[in-house]
Parts: sequence; structure tokens; C-alpha cells
Amino acid sequence: MVLSNYTKEFKYNWKLSAPVMLGMLGHTFVQFVDNIMVGQIGTAELAAVSLGNSFMFIAMSLGIGFSTAITPLVAEADASKNFARGKSAFKHGLFLCTVLGIALFGILLFAKPLMYLMKQPIEVVELAIPYLNLVAASIIPLIIFQAFKQFSDGLSMTRYPMYATILANVINVILNYLLIFGKFGFPEMGIVGAAYGTLVSRLVMVAYIWWLLKGKEKSKAYVTNIKFFTLNKLMLKKLMNLGSPSAMQMFFEVAIFTAAIWLSGLLGKNPQAANQIALNLSSMTFMIAMGLSVTSMIRVGNQKGLKNYLELRRIAFSIFLLGFIFACIFGLLFFIFHKQLPKIYVDFNDLENLADNTEVVSIASKLLIAAAFFQISDSIQVVMLGALRGLQDVKIPTIITFISYWVIGFPISFFLGKEEMYGSFGIWMGLLAGLTTAAILLYLRFNYLTKKLISQSA
Repeated sequence: MVLSNYTKEFKYNWKLSAPVMLGMLGHTFVQFVDNIMVGQIGTAELAAVSLGNSFMFIAMSLGIGFSTAITPLVAEADASKNFARGKSAFKHGLFLCTVLGIALFGILLFAKPLMYLMKQPIEVVELAIPYLNLVAASIIPLIIFQAFKQFSDGLSMTRYPMYATILANVINVILNYLLIFGKFGFPEMGIVGAAYGTLVSRLVMVAYIWWLLKGKEKSKAYVTNIKFFTLNKLMLKKLMNLGSPSAMQMFFEVAIFTAAIWLSGLLGKNPQAANQIALNLSSMTFMIAMGLSVTSMIRVGNQKGLKNYLELRRIAFSIFLLGFIFACIFGLLFFIFHKQLPKIYVDFNDLENLADNTEVVSIASKLLIAAAFFQISDSIQVVMLGALRGLQDVKIPTIITFISYWVIGFPISFFLGKEEMYGSFGIWMGLLAGLTTAAILLYLRFNYLTKKLISQSA
């Protein structure tokens, strides 16, 4: 193996990935800002945002996972210069994402009473419900945005979703500051103010990305004159066949992290707040890997369209290598700064809550050690999933993710996460086990499929 065969792709992979990473980080940055600002109010409020967002994460995983079906179809159509097929993939994807967003909003509203049945701290539940009422509505514009984003990624126009996300973040930060703390004459709304900021910023995000794509020569014809309700059953079926397993893959992974939030809630509000801090920090580094996953999906999809399987494999491995390097760097940073990073989220000048804040930081710093170790597994498994989606192989990877997270990962989290065992750290040991299993099995699947394609085309 000549290393330069892979490293020479780094520049182009980075060029394609960087805007996607920034866009993905944008979504997480919304949560980061919410958590830091809400953390200044108290640990119960931080735990409430964590609990409310745990329901949102599950809904988002289904919507975002489903929308990824658009990218490989558009990438393949773009490589083969088939405009009609590309527009059809986008239009039908947009329709399905809109319907899914509305359905998920309804499900979130009906799911609220579950909070009382999950043995979560009662003060946390009572704060979380009004927050979820509002933030649930933001799922509709978010999933519609995802349809535009995945389409834009499929055309290798990865910068425009990034621009829309940056604008949304600026709006979110300003509205959070004004509405959480009641600045410049605005009402002081606490965590409900954070929910308003999220909702408004996501509505702006959709409008802005449509306006950007409408103004570009390459994408204008795709996003205008859309006959929204003139539908083709074959294309709907194709998207649903690709999108449903992809949604389930993301759901299985996100759901185990959500289960970690709920298991932490059984330990009390402080372990739940600490879990939220560690989860928020590790999800920001995960978005770097997600950016590479999208690049993997685009480039593998392009090479699949060209039927160039040797090149497909070389390019995919160059992306895996880049992801591995980033994961090692982030793992090292988490390990070195595991005691300092959680302090960003709490106010040590708040003497009334000093004991709570100190406990939260102590627990979160231990969780970051576990997070440091699973950076590599997390990066490998998500980049592999992107490559397999580019190959339009989704059914076996869905089974792999289910086994990894729910047959292996969750039972370990449940057993080791009890108060008499390892508590919060035990929960995260289960996450590490699930991610590592997924990384190994998905790598084996990709390796098998690409070798098979190369031998068949020889």
C-alpha cells in the first residue's frame, strides 16, 4: 500500500467535507449555545433541556436519516448528466421530508406524557414539557431543510447549507440572549426562550437555503417550478426503500445515546446534566465525522455512477484515513482537557448551586475520558455508513447497527450504569462497546462488497 495514493485525496475530500462539517456543527452549536446559556440558570434547567432534546434527537434521527436517501440518487444522476432523474429525486425527497416532518411533530406532541412514566426527576419534567411544546414545532422546518441540504450535497454544492446554518446560528444566539435572560426589554422566559430561538432560526434557515439555491445556475432549475403533488410511484418507492433503512440506522445510534440520557435521569438531575455536557461536546466532534460521511456518500455515489469500482475503493479508504486522523486528535484533546471542558457549562460564581455544579463537572469530566476512547470507533462507523449508502447498500448495515447498539451496547449500559455499579461512566462504557462493534462490522461489510464489485467487473 502506497500511502500517497490515499493522502493525495485529502485536499479534495477536505474541500468537499469542510462546508458539510460546518453546517452539521451548526445544528450542534444551537444545542451548545442553549446548554451554556441555560446552564447559567441552574442544573435542573440544563437537565430539562437535555430531557426535552432527547425526544427531539429521536425525531431528528428519523428525519435526517431518511433525507440521506436523496444524496446518492442526486450524485449518481449528476455524474451521469441525467437532469430529469436528479430533479425527480429531489422533488420526491422534498415531498416525503415535508410529510415526515409534520408526522414527527405530531408524534412529539403525543409523546410528552411519557416523561412522567420514565421515572425522571419531577422538577426536570415540569420544566421540559413547555420547552418541548415549542421546540417540537421546529422539527418541520428542520426536516424540510434537510431535503434541500441533501440535494445540495448530491450536486457537490456543499457550501450553501453551511451558509444557511451559520445565519440560523447567529439568529439563535441573539434570540437566546434576549429571551432566556430578558435583555433589552424582552420578557425573561428561561428555557422557553431557548425554544423560541431554535424555532425562529430554523424557519429562517429553510427560507435562506431555498433563496441561495434559486440564485445559482447549477441548482436553479431543480428548485423552481416544482410540481409538488405530481408524484411518481417508482421514485417514491426508491426513496422510501433507501431512506427507511437509513433512518433506522441513524435511529438505532441516536436512540442509544438518548437511552443514556434517560438512564442518567434515573441516577438524578446532576448525572443527567453531566451526561448532557459530555454528549454535547462529543456530538460536536461527531459532526466532523458526519461531514466526512457525507463526502464518502457523494464520492462513492459518483464512482458507482461511473462504474469505476477500483477508484471507488481507493477514494473511500482515503476518507476513512482522514477520519481516523481527526478522531485521534479529538480523542487526545478530550483526554487532556477532560477536567477543563465541562466548566464552560456551569457558573461557579453561583454560590447557591455550587455543590450541584461541582458534582456535575466531576461526573462530566469522567465521561469525557470514555468519549475520548470512542472517537475512533464513532468516526469509522459513520464514515463506513456513508460509503455504504453511496453504494446504495442499506439493509444489511441497518441490521448491523441494530445488533451493535441494542443487542450489545444497550445491555452493557443498562447493567453497568446502575448506581451500585459504575453509574454514569458505566452507561458510557456501553456506548463505547456498541460503537466499536458497529465500526468493525461495517468495515467488514464495505470491504466484502467492494472486493466483490471489483472481481465482477474484472
